[in-house]
Amino acid sequence: MRVLANDGISPSAIKELQKANFEVITTRVAQEQLKKFINENQVDALLVRSATEVRKDLIDACPTLKLIGRGGVGMDNIDGDHAKEKGIHVINTPGASSQSVSELVFAHLFGGVRYLYDANRNMPLEGDSGFKKLKKSYANGGELRGKTLGIVGFGRIGQEVAKIALGIGMKVLFTDHHNGTQEVEINFFDGQKVLFTLQNNKLEEVLKVSDFITLHVPAQKGYVIGKAEIDLMKNGVGIINASRGGTLDEVALVDALESGKVSFAGLDVFESEPNPEIRILMHPNISLTPHIGAATKEAQERIGMELATQIINLLQ
Repeated sequence: MRVLANDGISPSAIKELQKANFEVITTRVAQEQLKKFINENQVDALLVRSATEVRKDLIDACPTLKLIGRGGVGMDNIDGDHAKEKGIHVINTPGASSQSVSELVFAHLFGGVRYLYDANRNMPLEGDSGFKKLKKSYANGGELRGKTLGIVGFGRIGQEVAKIALGIGMKVLFTDHHNGTQEVEINFFDGQKVLFTLQNNKLEEVLKVSDFITLHVPAQKGYVIGKAEIDLMKNGVGIINASRGGTLDEVALVDALESGKVSFAGLDVFESEPNPEIRILMHPNISLTPHIGAATKEAQERIGMELATQIINLLQ
């Protein structure tokens, strides 16, 4: 059987699949050439990340496909229901990147409260001539310990974020449509464990009392956080979005940054991705990363192996 990993896959996953007598193709095929390539090579399984789209027309045009896999959590680039109706397996790796995304959230948070997003821009330009001025500019930073983190969406990633927050001494509030009371277990290096019980809250309450807000929701038809939601927040709040572009109203965000309602934002995803708006890219109070939440060596290893295991179990 042939597997096309169109957006790449870890070497260990390739070896695992090859041991099970799968042929793995890692050629990057352009979107417009995908139908032809799959049919000419009689591909059985198509693996993608976020770069490749697997829509109804592609699924209908490729009768050899038996499985479509997404290396990651979201499935918004795959018409999964249609594929399932045609008897095609649709898989993803919902837990493999949770730790890497949660750590990126805190990279933005730690950078935000100490103005690293701005210092890293200005030090190369003015560090030699205006060191004392810059030191004074960034001397009013804050700390995360003792502050309240509001988590909007409490699935696997939201829970991993909560573990880090609790571990550094933050108070954690969460809101989620599906979870009630949630137990979160923190495991330490020496085998010790601490169990926390957290209570689901209304979105409005989380927004009103949190010092920082972080989004962990799937793709939506509308904004989860827009002007009305930002108006409910504390003055000087920090906002992080490492979930999906379009869940946070970027126009409302920029307006709130300009007014001082929001002190800083950290964005890993964007409404107009892969072409973020210039106002976002150039704003001095936004910490920016190019959708790299799951892009660690460790996460890609976990993603690849989880995909390989599912493919072998389903297609052998």
